[in-house]
Amino acid sequence: MTHATSEALPAVAGFTPSTLVIASLGVALFLILALLITNRRKASSKGNALLLVGAPDAGKTALLSQLAYGKSLPTQTSMQMNSSSIVLSPQRSMRVIDIPGHPRLRTQFQEYLSEARVIAFVTDANTISRNGAAVAEHLHHVLHALTSLPPSQHQPELLILAHKADLLKSSSTSSASSNALAINRVKTVLERELEKRRVAQSGGVNVEGLGEEGERTEMGGLDCGEKVGSTFKFDEWDGGEVTFLATSVNVGSHSDTEKDGEGGLQPLWEFLEQL
Repeated sequence: MTHATSEALPAVAGFTPSTLVIASLGVALFLILALLITNRRKASSKGNALLLVGAPDAGKTALLSQLAYGKSLPTQTSMQMNSSSIVLSPQRSMRVIDIPGHPRLRTQFQEYLSEARVIAFVTDANTISRNGAAVAEHLHHVLHALTSLPPSQHQPELLILAHKADLLKSSSTSSASSNALAINRVKTVLERELEKRRVAQSGGVNVEGLGEEGERTEMGGLDCGEKVGSTFKFDEWDGGEVTFLATSVNVGSHSDTEKDGEGGLQPLWEFLEQL
């Protein structure tokens, strides 16, 4: 009896060249779509908002007005959140959120951390030497919130603005010199005051009387490496990189374009455009 022997055919025998081309294109298209979706999710997870936080009268609302409308009008201390959108490029915009600086309202920024790409802590470089303790207390809340974020949540960039830098300019100094002076003053005062808070906490003492309303707190967020005897330095902060910029606006002035002029808000525009 003769037995028929089945012959195994190659798996590709049933595919024509045109079928293979179509299948390859389908796989390539699938990979491209998957990559685009992944990149979009990563971009959205970083948020797309600029949070303006800081003490009252630091100039946050004037900043928002100048960024969004190209002009700054006289303002009063804000008691509610304000927001608007700014255009960074023809294809990209960003929401700017102004958080009130009043002690009872300032922690509202935490409600917007999930959508924040940047937190800009606005300081008045002209008065920081007088109210440094209160400003540092406010900043401590921000540092604590950032270092307390879960690993799954993107940490926003931290930007500290030495605002109203133009008030430090004299007839014998240039804008560049006044900007450098403003940044150095703000950075020095804040590092000194934050170090006071860190020392008080490391000694087992609740921070009391170092800020407004005799606040007592055991907040973290002030770690700076493990070097013995080191003091608080923004350059060594465990929470990540901190960028300092000097800014200013002319209240009551109007520019034909939102990004007009040298100095002023130009450093901030450039920072946001590079994100």
